[in-house]
Amino acid sequence: MVEVKICGINDLAAMNAALSARADLVGLVFFPPSPRAVTPLGGADLAAAARGRAMIAALLVDAEDEFIRDVVSRVNPDLLQLHGSETPRRVAEIRACFGKPVMKAVAVSSAADLAQVPAYEAVADRILYDAKPPKDADRPGGHGRAFDWNLLAKVSRKKPMMLSGGLDPENVAEAIKIARPDGVDVSSGVEDAPGVKNAGKIKSFIVNARAAAQALQEKVS
Repeated sequence: MVEVKICGINDLAAMNAALSARADLVGLVFFPPSPRAVTPLGGADLAAAARGRAMIAALLVDAEDEFIRDVVSRVNPDLLQLHGSETPRRVAEIRACFGKPVMKAVAVSSAADLAQVPAYEAVADRILYDAKPPKDADRPGGHGRAFDWNLLAKVSRKKPMMLSGGLDPENVAEAIKIARPDGVDVSSGVEDAPGVKNAGKIKSFIVNARAAAQALQEKVS
């Protein structure tokens, strides 16, 4: 099975759309520069709607312990998604300190970017591969950019792999066929504008991802 994560949910309508379409994971962004950002208090209300229906991921970017503690206390996420420049040592510290599984994002634009993966696999529970952001970007993800999925053909897979970056309802099947990830993650690809989710796009993305995963499983078996 390929898990499907809808990230950047910032209101109840988007959360209900993701849950109704049976997303496996829902992502809440705790990084103010993002147009999808929520506060720990607002995130707690959204998490309450998802609890028991989908895994809740809290996206953090180079966050200090005090802020992480506030998010964990209020939201009680199932997974901490570290999407900044956190070192392997910092990832290990966060995982040990807060007792939550950690998914570390790795920004990719070339094969050279994958050299850091083994170090992160040693300390994280999952690895998320995302497109490297533009040089002038004020945030590390959610730009609708894709990278060459063929780069992941020979990547280490000691930990579950999630694919992100430029995915949408139209290309997710091809992405799954090429990269064969354990999960796919979408944010801008199911929006009408930055931070404005489209329920129809969410449903189409999930349906297409599940169909592609099923086709791949049937081909393998």
